[in-house]
Amino acid sequence: MYQAESNTQKKNRNNRGRGALTASAAAAAALCAMLAPAHAASVAAAVAAVEAAPALAVAMAEQAEVAGAAAAASAAAEAESGIAMAGTVHVAGKALNGADRARLRLDEVPGGVSVVSQERVERGRVFTNEDVLAFQPGVYAQAAGGTDGIKISIRGSAINRGTNFFRSGTLFLFDGLPVTGPGGTPYELFEPLGLSRTEILRGANAFDAGALMLGGAINYVTRTGRDAAPFEARVEAGSFGYKKVAVSSGRAIGDWDYYVAGIASERDGYQALSQGESRGFIGNLGYRIAPNLDTRFYFRYRKTDNWQPGALTVAQVEQDPRQANPVAVAQNAHRNQPGSRWLANKTTWTIDDASSLEAGLVVHDYPIDQQLAVNVGSWGFADTSFSLQYARRDTLFGKRSETRVGALSTSHLNHGWLDTRVRIPAAATAALPVGTLIRRAEYDGEDHVLHAGNDLEVAPGLWLTTGVSAIKTKRYTEVVYPVTNEPYRRSTTALAPRAGLRYTFDNEIQVFGNVSRSVEPPNSWAFLTIPPTFTTGPATGLSRRGLDLKDQKANSVELGTRGRAFDSNWSLSVYRALVKNELLSVEVIPASATSAAITAESNATPTVHQGIEAGLESQLWEGGAAGRLSARQSFTLNDFYFRNDARFGRNTLPGIPKRFYQGELQYEHPGGFYGGLSVQAASRIDVDYANSFRTHGYGIVNASVGYDHPRDGWKVFVDLRNLANKHYVSSVAPAYNDAGTDQRRSAPGEGFGVYAGIQYAFR
Repeated sequence: MYQAESNTQKKNRNNRGRGALTASAAAAAALCAMLAPAHAASVAAAVAAVEAAPALAVAMAEQAEVAGAAAAASAAAEAESGIAMAGTVHVAGKALNGADRARLRLDEVPGGVSVVSQERVERGRVFTNEDVLAFQPGVYAQAAGGTDGIKISIRGSAINRGTNFFRSGTLFLFDGLPVTGPGGTPYELFEPLGLSRTEILRGANAFDAGALMLGGAINYVTRTGRDAAPFEARVEAGSFGYKKVAVSSGRAIGDWDYYVAGIASERDGYQALSQGESRGFIGNLGYRIAPNLDTRFYFRYRKTDNWQPGALTVAQVEQDPRQANPVAVAQNAHRNQPGSRWLANKTTWTIDDASSLEAGLVVHDYPIDQQLAVNVGSWGFADTSFSLQYARRDTLFGKRSETRVGALSTSHLNHGWLDTRVRIPAAATAALPVGTLIRRAEYDGEDHVLHAGNDLEVAPGLWLTTGVSAIKTKRYTEVVYPVTNEPYRRSTTALAPRAGLRYTFDNEIQVFGNVSRSVEPPNSWAFLTIPPTFTTGPATGLSRRGLDLKDQKANSVELGTRGRAFDSNWSLSVYRALVKNELLSVEVIPASATSAAITAESNATPTVHQGIEAGLESQLWEGGAAGRLSARQSFTLNDFYFRNDARFGRNTLPGIPKRFYQGELQYEHPGGFYGGLSVQAASRIDVDYANSFRTHGYGIVNASVGYDHPRDGWKVFVDLRNLANKHYVSSVAPAYNDAGTDQRRSAPGEGFGVYAGIQYAFR
């Protein structure tokens, strides 16, 4: 157990190392200049100031001494939706809010992490998760066509997946419990309202969540009755027929608390054939069974219907981005998710002042109806997941120690399936009636992860992080109609170790580093996206059996720093990952009037993912009653390439821009008024693996004004997006080799739009 720190010890600790700021900032700048000299100027701004990072371990130790088990359980209940780590943080005897507490907790991680406060997000339009994940270093999140299926890539994960695909390469969670399963991550449940905060743990820094993917994890934390208003209503409307309405209620009643929200939205769309609508419900019910035992049930339901405008050439985007792909128009392409359900429970037992146990159970059902081409693809998927997390603060070799042991298991329930039926009779199906079954495929998969980690304070302010995960995966797929008798099965096991160091100076500047291994198995459906195919009959051109894919593995190293100085918060990470068998996708044949698009999944020759992630928040002017002026900036350098591939040499991996920047200047008045200007800039994007064609880089400017009443619970805002009506490409679906020609691979970003909203919360 910890010994309480005396006042004299605290004074001595706070007086050590006051000169460390200049040295650590200069060292970080020199490091980035050495690793990426061409971008040293871009990073210099991020190194000029620092973000607050209190000594969390000390605060946790002090809390353990002054709080009994009941107080610890109460604080844990307030924070329960976060990814579990030992300890609860209080400052000056007052519990911090959820976002602040999450930042302090994640400052224990020796790597790149960030927390998004939903309160800040809701100062403007909240359309898709692009609005939630804006200004986050290392995260590329771009919408296309106005759908929820935005492209999300962290450190190059799922780099060449287009929009409206199952997400891969990142573990997605609600309230610390998984949405991602063996088939990847369906996107329809990710309604961006109803949240308290969003936690982003990049790369191996999501180790304690059970994530072993290159991209790490994103944890969306829902409001509860302990942080929500008894009644709240929000209405948004704007350009391109956009409308959104949300009504919610949350209360704590003794040991019980609840939160419920109903949300509906619709739009006509920026492009032709990009209209859509959604209806959803979010709810949770919590109960404090005993002073040290809490449980909470979660439920999410959402149905969506989104038309798909298809891809355009770069020239078409720049000339008329509101047009749709003529093949998509002729086929009236759309994707319907008729109703996905996510039901979960999480129970937390605070065993004593130093240890806790958390158990979670999830059932996730997500049917899909794809009417994107000449055939209909009807998917039936359901997953069940189980998680267990044990955390304990103790001493090891006479040093302060925090140990975490956990398990995460996700499996398809029975078999997932895909029925392919005739939608538009053509070519091989020309003589068949609409609705005829031409192929049925079955899928199965299991992912089981055991992980154990320890944080040990080897010297004052210096913590050593160690850990290892063991993963076992199973995959099965078979085409059962037409009968092929060619089932595919595989089972793999792997170990993924991790080690890191973090040192916090007395002025709260932190430096950190880590080395790790990531392991990512292919999605269960990916084995049937590639040849061999049927060559005769109605199923001609469709895959007939699974082809072997290997797990993607990577060895990574990361160095960085974060802190606060000169009225600024900052974070900086530099990383490099050597990837083996990277899972890449490519559109082999585009959709035509007589056939569906063919997209192949395969393992690449060795690749490199390296980059810089820099974030900076600065208070530029403090005028007291006259208000204040602040700025926030995010810069991401993505340097991803083949390592001497036999055909492509050291070509860049296509799919996302090499440089991506977002910045905002905002004025806030203590009376509640705020206004700001923001910019987003991106470099060119390679469209194919041969690097034969690229999009053009772009920069757009946005503006916003609003009023947030400091006491009465209501706010209004007006968002102006893309003020100059810039025509630009926001995402691409890469091809193998376009031989320098401009093919239909690109999705446009939205043009100039005006959005307004009003929100009222009765407290």
